Amino acid sequence: MAKQKLAKTNAVRLLDQKKIAYNLMEYTIEDNRIDGVTVAQKVGHPATHVFKTLVTTAGAGKFFVFVIPVAEELNLKACAKAAGEKKIEMLHVKDLLATTGYIRGGCSPVGMKKLFPTFIDESAKNLEYILVSAGKIGMQIQLSPSDLINVTQGKFASLTI
Repeated sequence: MAKQKLAKTNAVRLLDQKKIAYNLMEYTIEDNRIDGVTVAQKVGHPATHVFKTLVTTAGAGKFFVFVIPVAEELNLKACAKAAGEKKIEMLHVKDLLATTGYIRGGCSPVGMKKLFPTFIDESAKNLEYILVSAGKIGMQIQLSPSDLINVTQGKFASLTI
């Protein structure tokens, strides 16, 4: 029986191009339950290993990407400090697609329209793997935190409350 081929997203194409090892997995979205903790349950991984991608702004043309565990909340003051900014705020959801090329719920830190400064919560540093969105609702990428740092040119930082 032929293996079902998963659609390639920008994130997957970039990982392939950079020859970075990853595991691509799909989960059901028919029930409209796509919050991070539920996604962790659907893909059978602990919520501490499943990370969400949040995009912020510090004003015109200044965007920052933060990757944190799905059950955690972003600490904007800590994020501003990590980014070297006085103040940052969440990017409005209506601006997400135009800025990143991704939609809410399917935003990957890998393969955005531009390579924005990216920060990954330090809780990922000692994990063997983490999961992030593959760039489409219903798909996750499992990869090592160090590979995610390399492909996004990111940094580890304390980002949660």
